[in-house]
Amino acid sequence: MNLKPIATEKAVMKIESENVLTFTTGLKSTKTEIKEEVEEIFKVKVERVSTQRRNNQKIAYVKLNKKYLAIDVATKLGMM
Repeated sequence: MNLKPIATEKAVMKIESENVLTFTTGLKSTKTEIKEEVEEIFKVKVERVSTQRRNNQKIAYVKLNKKYLAIDVATKLGMM
């Protein structure tokens, strides 16, 4: 599965205000697969995953557990 972080102004606002990371992913990816991959790659706990299909791609909104800060993950990815 290919998770690619989105670094738009809206995505950065979600990181800061809602502790949510935003990724584009494969159209056939399930929420469970996305959750497992994020937890494995970034060593965090995911609270929930919401998805949306836009322009023939799937957008995943990954809300992290309160113990883990999305801004720390974004910094590791070079988004901040």
